[in-house]
Amino acid sequence: MDTTITTATSNGVSPAATLQLHSIIPENPTIAMELPSFVSLKRQFLGNSAPGEFFLASCPSIALHVLTTCDLDPRDLAKLEATCSFFRKPANVSPDLELSISEVAALDICQKRAIFKRMGEEERQEIKRKCGGSWKLVLSFLLAGEFGYRREKSQALAGPGHSIAVTSKGVVYSFGSNGSGQLGHGTVEDTWQPQPIRSLNGIRIIQAALGADRTMLISDAGEVYAFGKDCFSDPGLEVQQTKVITTPQRVKSLTEIFVVQAAIGYHFTAVLSREGRVYTLSWGKDEKLGHGTDLNCLLPQPLLGALENVPVVQIAAGFCYLLALAFHPTGMSVYSVGCGLGGKLGHGSTISEKQPRLIEEFSLLKMEPVMISAGAWHAAVVGRDGRVCTWGWGRYGCLGHGTEELEMAPKVVEGLKDVKAVHVAAGEYTTFVVCDDGQVYSFGYGEANLGQGDLEENTLTPRLVSSLKETKERVVHVSLTKSVSFPWTGHTFAMMESGTLYAFGSGGRGQLGVKLGDNIMEREEPAKVIGIDLS
Repeated sequence: MDTTITTATSNGVSPAATLQLHSIIPENPTIAMELPSFVSLKRQFLGNSAPGEFFLASCPSIALHVLTTCDLDPRDLAKLEATCSFFRKPANVSPDLELSISEVAALDICQKRAIFKRMGEEERQEIKRKCGGSWKLVLSFLLAGEFGYRREKSQALAGPGHSIAVTSKGVVYSFGSNGSGQLGHGTVEDTWQPQPIRSLNGIRIIQAALGADRTMLISDAGEVYAFGKDCFSDPGLEVQQTKVITTPQRVKSLTEIFVVQAAIGYHFTAVLSREGRVYTLSWGKDEKLGHGTDLNCLLPQPLLGALENVPVVQIAAGFCYLLALAFHPTGMSVYSVGCGLGGKLGHGSTISEKQPRLIEEFSLLKMEPVMISAGAWHAAVVGRDGRVCTWGWGRYGCLGHGTEELEMAPKVVEGLKDVKAVHVAAGEYTTFVVCDDGQVYSFGYGEANLGQGDLEENTLTPRLVSSLKETKERVVHVSLTKSVSFPWTGHTFAMMESGTLYAFGSGGRGQLGVKLGDNIMEREEPAKVIGIDLS
């Protein structure tokens, strides 16, 4: 039977806290109920033959509760199983009595995720099969997606002329250029003040994507909303529509797909389903992104080829190419597809790819990718060991290798060898790297959105963004403009651990969320964005 433990505060005023424990069937109910308190249990850890006490063996519900509430990493759960027989033997937990406590804990942690909660049992078993047959691997799959693009976490995105901020509760704010209704407020008027999109009340948004004059939002129910320039409403046309939508509208062609991420390129849009399948729409060049349809296809088509049966955890769209971070039981890898000019596909050549192709260089570098970022013309990856690789067009030093030469395969940024990166963001010709100590480095085109003050020269190697260090806050995420639709008018957001948001770069259309003085079009130093709580 279930056990409930109720606690009350010392003054008796606050509501009591209730701890619900799992119903676990003991191997021997009689012994489990009558075990005297003075009886010592043999220590269950392998490699230690000396008798000892491991009291949780007689009360596995407490052990399970601790594992679940601590949100342990799947690798930690696996280590527990490898070193202690208690954590790998069947836990006798309904409905699957054969699962170990570590597996049950992984399943419980999965169930805290919005996209997993809505899965039926068949869908859960299918994703378990695709991930390698373990709930710990499913948890790794889910966490990898959350890490890559802050799914279900607060985020601020710097688009081409407009900006979007999403709180951890799913409330969406927008500001900046609005000529096509891309702010979603029902008007086409620009605004510098962040305003909530009120028509989304009652809908929790977990991810957003921005493109030239358009915005896409993903809800925790897998629904996709789009506004701004419309390119989804009439699949029968050979060219994209130019009408505008000023409030969020459900994308009907995606209603049969539970979407968890969207990415907008110049010629195409890509979406990622919760099962890890990638779909693309509206490709207008010879590289058809793996589905071999007509040039302008406004209906979602799944990627064919190497990714057909491999779950993907993150996608990133450049100007005319797509990156996909794929999950394998043994680790993660990166695939690319689309235009190969400049070597931005990472295969050692400038050849374009019509179907996804594995980037093999990471294996040679002995590096496991955990996060991808696709700039307009160059790409970047963070490895599990904290190294950063960049490749593609090297103009203005955006690759950080000390030159402006292109790189046709991923190359480690040596200027970051003494730090451990946790996040990377590639823009048009600019790159930002966030380290585990909260410090930020940037390199590339020497404009205001680089964060290097009044520096006018290009930065060919990583340089500490001292203006962010002076805020005395820890940076956790950076977003910058990567579209070429507004040349040299990019801006950058830096989000702090506290939830404070700083902005710098071009702000002539209000996209910084900060009021500028008369005839001032940009900010070289970070300014605090007021009116948004991203904690």
